[in-house]
Amino acid sequence: MGSIWEIDFYSRPILDENQKKVWEVLICESPLNVETRTDSLFRYAQYCSSTQVNSGWLRTALQEAIAKAGEAPIKIRFFRRQMNNMITKACQDAGIPAQPSRRTLFLNQWLKQRMEEVYPQEPGYQGGTNPSVRLERPLPQRLPDALEGKQWVFVTLQAADFAEMTEWEIGFGEAFPLELAQVSPETRIPGVLIFSPRALPIAGWMSGLELAFLKFDTSQGERLVLETGATESWILANIKNPQTLAEAKGFEEAKQQANGVHFIGVQSDPQAESFAGFWLLQEVNLP
Repeated sequence: MGSIWEIDFYSRPILDENQKKVWEVLICESPLNVETRTDSLFRYAQYCSSTQVNSGWLRTALQEAIAKAGEAPIKIRFFRRQMNNMITKACQDAGIPAQPSRRTLFLNQWLKQRMEEVYPQEPGYQGGTNPSVRLERPLPQRLPDALEGKQWVFVTLQAADFAEMTEWEIGFGEAFPLELAQVSPETRIPGVLIFSPRALPIAGWMSGLELAFLKFDTSQGERLVLETGATESWILANIKNPQTLAEAKGFEEAKQQANGVHFIGVQSDPQAESFAGFWLLQEVNLP
């Protein structure tokens, strides 16, 4: 499998000599498994004048990044929806599919680090926030009937257990090194396991969704929601049973204790030794 990249192209809290916002492209490689060393991941950064902001400039920057990396990624993820058209066009023109995604964990950390350490050192730095435009989010959708699991359970694993994840038999999936989330080996990582005789089709469908995170949602009833893409979400289950409600609250509490880290697994039945799908996830606040 080839690499996957994450991209952000947006204004930064820096003004140029004409008092116009300086823009910047950040491109980095997604960590795809628990053994990835973050210091080995590809990164590329370049400032851009506000007068040059267009898909042509971005495509050229992408091509420079590809030349520097030595190979093109198989796809590029981006979280900033208001840049959808420009990023998608630049990526298409460079021959790479672009996908709206909140699975931009390494990019998010890098952006935070630059906000704290790099931009304040630049001439023209403007302190304070650099807010992203908040866009409306659609309501969660019902899962397609054919994809509903027959059974599901809340479970927990110790962070140390994931050290062997590359040896597990997994059909579809993705992970990241837990050091990225600053999680210690003894931390309890909560998760949800879905059991279904149609485990493989369910896992295959989920693999095309750019999984972001799971959450226990109480905004409209009490339900378990799977967040995907840039804004999509799916109702995995409506929760009525008092014991399951308590477990759902425990899942959210454990997730907070684990810096947002959790997982979702898909198996044919509770006795299965392998996973049709397994994703390590993290809920993060994107800018």
